[in-house]
Amino acid sequence: MQTVVVRPIKIALLSLLFSLSSLALADKIEVLKPTEEQGKAAIELVLKLDAEHYRDQDFNDALSSRYLDEYLKSLDSSRNFFLAADIAEFEKFRKTFDDDYKKGNLANSFLIFNRFNERMIQRLEKVVKDLKDPKTEFNFDVEESVLLDREKATWPANAAEADKLWHQYLKSNLLSSLLSGKKLEESKTTLSKRYSNQLRRLKQQTSEEAFSVMMNSLTALYDPHTNYLSPENAENFDISMSLELQGIGAVLQSDEDYTKVSSLVAGGPAQKQGQLKPNDKITAIAQGADGEFVDVVGWRLDEVVKLIRGPKGTVVRLEVIPADPTATGNKSITIKRETVKLEDQAAKKAVFEVKDGDKTIKIGVIDIPTFYMNFEAYAKGDPNYKSTTRDVLNLLNELNKEKVDGVIIDLRDNGGGSLPEAAMLTNLFVDPGPVVQIRQSDDTISRNYRAYQPAAYRAPIAVLINRLSSSASEIFAGAIQDYGRGIIIGSTTFGKGSVQNLVDLKHGRLKITEAKFYRISGDSTQHRGVIPDVQLPTLLDPTEIGESSYDNVLPWDRIHPAPHQNYYNISKYLPKIETEHQERMVKDPEFIFLNKQSAMFKEASAKKEVSLRLVTRQEEQKKMEQRALDNENQRRTAKGEKPYANYAALKTANGGDEDEDAPPKEADKEIKPKEDPYLMEAGHVLADFIEQLKEPESKVARQ
Repeated sequence: MQTVVVRPIKIALLSLLFSLSSLALADKIEVLKPTEEQGKAAIELVLKLDAEHYRDQDFNDALSSRYLDEYLKSLDSSRNFFLAADIAEFEKFRKTFDDDYKKGNLANSFLIFNRFNERMIQRLEKVVKDLKDPKTEFNFDVEESVLLDREKATWPANAAEADKLWHQYLKSNLLSSLLSGKKLEESKTTLSKRYSNQLRRLKQQTSEEAFSVMMNSLTALYDPHTNYLSPENAENFDISMSLELQGIGAVLQSDEDYTKVSSLVAGGPAQKQGQLKPNDKITAIAQGADGEFVDVVGWRLDEVVKLIRGPKGTVVRLEVIPADPTATGNKSITIKRETVKLEDQAAKKAVFEVKDGDKTIKIGVIDIPTFYMNFEAYAKGDPNYKSTTRDVLNLLNELNKEKVDGVIIDLRDNGGGSLPEAAMLTNLFVDPGPVVQIRQSDDTISRNYRAYQPAAYRAPIAVLINRLSSSASEIFAGAIQDYGRGIIIGSTTFGKGSVQNLVDLKHGRLKITEAKFYRISGDSTQHRGVIPDVQLPTLLDPTEIGESSYDNVLPWDRIHPAPHQNYYNISKYLPKIETEHQERMVKDPEFIFLNKQSAMFKEASAKKEVSLRLVTRQEEQKKMEQRALDNENQRRTAKGEKPYANYAALKTANGGDEDEDAPPKEADKEIKPKEDPYLMEAGHVLADFIEQLKEPESKVARQ
């Protein structure tokens, strides 16, 4: 069997949030040249990185060498545009970028960019021609495969080798389209339009776009959260803060030639609508209920965001490749653009009961979507201003009146927010003491975010986390774990433990990492995240989502711990808790199903190659569908529910065949513990913890 290495193309210009303006089409390829302002900006940026970035590294020959690799990766990560001769030519620049940028010399960097533009335009013109030529044949009966990752492949030796590579790439794209139910000619037309659009945008590129790629290739060597914003993108960022235009409440990132959903904003339109999921890839965007879909594969992130954003109350439709490996074909999702409202982000509560032998344990749960504070109301002196801590305190008082035995703080999907609120929330559960340590780039350490008041709630608690619990969520969960105040349940958190600041440059703006968060134990939250005491299965792959999925991340490390008291000796109770937890897990139909789903997700993620033979792919698809159907029906049978007759029925039940004209759905705003296996198991774990506690041995007096 022949194996051909192919990876989706990447138009890696600048992954920012806002669109750059378009220029008129040129009749010929313009050779882009640096401006004097860009040269000065390069000098200033290098000086800022050297003086202020948390990572202490010199821009020397060694970093210059890494820069060349990063720059080439930013332009052509799939290694299917540049030829081997181009790369050999660029080797003479490997150790010169440090000297060049310190002098504001961008000539060699622009030479590389212009060569890439030239190769790309040549390639896409040929691709469009081939797709329109009826003589171009694609044989889907040959047993050959496609390797999905060309990052470490050799560069094409010549144009003929590149032609062969691209033929295979087109074949792979067409095959995916055929498997989703489209006809060959329709698929070829879609691809032709896609590459024609890319050609049009390539011929509109500006010197500023090229400069942004160069500078962001440099900032990427420091950490993934340090970025350069061009003057126009900095201005657009400021405009966005006025909320004149609205979006869907999704954090997006570039993933090769796709725009991928990284996370959803708590209380945002997408999260409330309930269908868009992390790791979904956006392939097309349409405006309104009946607007034509625009293919956005290969588009820059800023261009995609421009199409998604729009006036409040208007509708945008997304066509996505679902992250779910069992899904077949793309999915259309309709979302109404809205402003994220404070009330939609507000904490909320529920109460449920769990059985422990002949005992019934009453559990309260407080769901905190984000760490929020109404700064405007606070500044005006409004005594009723809303904040996470104030709202949670009120909910705790209500739960006390309902005589719950313990409380679960649900931080799943909480991406962070106000750091002071995370500290004050911690203070509801611990007496005065440190909450987080912050180390600056000059190694100074502050412990200014503290608990200052006696704890307001002293009964046992648990904190429920997952991979999308990030930043301020990790600080709170880490503090609760370090104090031994409660038991941490779920999956390892995101691992975002760095602090950024916006710095104005004479030309543009720099978002720079200046500090790191550390727990009171001395452990960093960076990279490693918060590891739960009791693990629950997750469908999110840490190699795809989270800090560990990025390149050049700041490492996990430790500093001296901050003096603090300890409430419960959690490790003492864990053996019995874990035993009882595992006994439930092997019997619970929901977790049996989730573990099987997780295994399918991991298998799909680990796959290195796919077949280019139509029959083989059809057989693989049928096996995947049958496996998904069997897993679901096993769950339904165990719960006493009627199994689905076939995969089509399962797909319809999961929203796979929804009417595009139907109104968009909204996710349920109420907490429904009995419909949430993670929350129910967290309740059982907390109940086990409560039952083990002995009053005289605890420093926490139960209410």
